[in-house]
Amino acid sequence: METKNTYDAIVIGSGITGGWAAKELTEKGLKTLVLERGRNVEHIKDYPTANLPPWEFPHRGYDTRATKDQYPVQCTNYAFNESTMHFYVNDKENPFTHPEQKPFRWIRGYQVGGKSLLWGRETYRFSDLDFEANLKEGVGTDWPIRYKDIAPWYDYVEKFVGISGSKENIPQLPDGQFLPPMEMNCVEQEVKINIEKQWPDRKLIMGRGAHLTKEIHGRGPCQYRNLCERGCPYGGYFSSNGATLPVAHATGNLTMRPYSIVHSIIYDENKDKATGVRVVDAETGATLEFYARVIFLNASTLNTTWILLNSATPRFSNGLANSSGVLGHYLMDHHKNLGAEGTWEGFEDRIDYGFRPILLTIPRFRNVKDRHPDFTRGYQTYASAYREGWGRQVEADFGADYKKEISKPGKWKMNLSTYGECLPYYENKVEMNAEVKDKWNLPTLKIDCVFKENEQAMRKDMLAQSVEMLEVAGFKSVTPITGENIPGFSIHEMGTARMGRDPKTSVLNKHNQCHDIPNLFITDGAAMASSACQNPSLTYMALTARACDYAVSEMKKGNL
Repeated sequence: METKNTYDAIVIGSGITGGWAAKELTEKGLKTLVLERGRNVEHIKDYPTANLPPWEFPHRGYDTRATKDQYPVQCTNYAFNESTMHFYVNDKENPFTHPEQKPFRWIRGYQVGGKSLLWGRETYRFSDLDFEANLKEGVGTDWPIRYKDIAPWYDYVEKFVGISGSKENIPQLPDGQFLPPMEMNCVEQEVKINIEKQWPDRKLIMGRGAHLTKEIHGRGPCQYRNLCERGCPYGGYFSSNGATLPVAHATGNLTMRPYSIVHSIIYDENKDKATGVRVVDAETGATLEFYARVIFLNASTLNTTWILLNSATPRFSNGLANSSGVLGHYLMDHHKNLGAEGTWEGFEDRIDYGFRPILLTIPRFRNVKDRHPDFTRGYQTYASAYREGWGRQVEADFGADYKKEISKPGKWKMNLSTYGECLPYYENKVEMNAEVKDKWNLPTLKIDCVFKENEQAMRKDMLAQSVEMLEVAGFKSVTPITGENIPGFSIHEMGTARMGRDPKTSVLNKHNQCHDIPNLFITDGAAMASSACQNPSLTYMALTARACDYAVSEMKKGNL
């Protein structure tokens, strides 16, 4: 191995999983290089809009034609606006393609911290209902782990991240190590009583989120501003920038290199190992090489797969570590944009204060005990009640009467929204597109992904149940909410380098270690064998911590 540019470990990516890998490996004594393709972002210092009021933005925070031209995909994300656009990629510089009849929305953040600065922060455990489903139904490939394997690592991660939530003893949504939960408002408390009275198998609970309701590890607490996607100067929510990377830096074992676009993994066929990483400097265009005993690939699902595909060798002609042939296949995302809205009569003398950043949730209740006749798997429902604000319509003319009326709190309303599980399908895939190049003259991805019959059948139930639950709970003027159902829109891309028991049908083993290349680990969303219906980031973090522990143990034994 070369002595120049050599480290014990290389981590590719600095987002949620890359940050965790950096923390775990450096704390265990490994000199670790973290390669980030985007710019550096320092906690607090590089959150330029964190405390700006709307009137200090040139366009009051709204998108413009110019931003939509440069960010046509990114601007469809709920958190994209004038105050956050600096945390999103420029779509013109970073293109991708998809079949005309199969749209896909690839939301990306290329900077130190990645999308950990932008994520929704809802954090839920998977259960054995999820880990066993593929095997029981003959779908995809069997997860090589069960809940008991990852439960201690959920505990470990939660204690550091800081998850606010309540213990509920719901088997399909296991409890965790929680900080005190955030509070429901008066309408939400009434709705909880009414829903649980009608459906004993459905519980409306406070969401579990990576928001600190009390200070831990010198971070937080949450200030209830709900401006999280601008970057939190209080450390009130979890991000790589505010939590894992500072710990890694403090060890003295971390080298962070931004503006480093990973071109490929360097593979030595004689040693049958990955020996390093080839990088294109995003500022100069120079090609550099770095070397290490172990490599963690955490570039986010689709970028991780791009790197493996672009690392093809004579032995692995269809992508590195791809003897199974499944690399790039079984892409998944949650399907959403269905729900309902209703108006609550009463509590006109009550109002809630602050801007709670976490929703309520109704954990999955379909296909838990009884089999639904139309579809398999299930969905999770999110909810919040609020009083209408100044943007509502009022029955008043312009002038003093209008100002007086609009200054009063509006009616109480509630929204339900649903996230459904997507099954793993071989046909949902990504592949290299050498004809379309990015700003750095590198090939791009062609993404071919659709939601199929099972998801469409599930969506009918998601919509019907949302309406029925609000009506039963006592709401008036209940209306369904429907929107575009486009893969990628949930920003929960999973699969394409999945875990499994059999090297012939999977890329990774139970330790997130490549079957073909033992010193190469993948712990981001690419590793997932199924999507469940819960937000997946907590599972990514737990898998990362677990894999790092295993990798270091194997290194000490001389196996890596």
